[in-house]
Amino acid sequence: MRVLRRAWGHRPGLPATRAMAELGAWALRTDTELLLKSRRVVPTRLLATGFEFEHPDWSAAAADLVARVRDR
Repeated sequence: MRVLRRAWGHRPGLPATRAMAELGAWALRTDTELLLKSRRVVPTRLLATGFEFEHPDWSAAAADLVARVRDR
């Protein structure tokens, strides 16, 4: 979220506390693990076949996403 806010040009937002995440997970009827834990995922099969991502890092992808939304 920090990178996305920076791409939008907004100030940093409030940090989400564990209690806020648990309340949100309860409201959505989901598990907090989906919100609180992150996973490093490598698309091995795509890379093995020669696939190239247009934006290999999140900051470039966030900037492109913001530009596309603003250009609508």
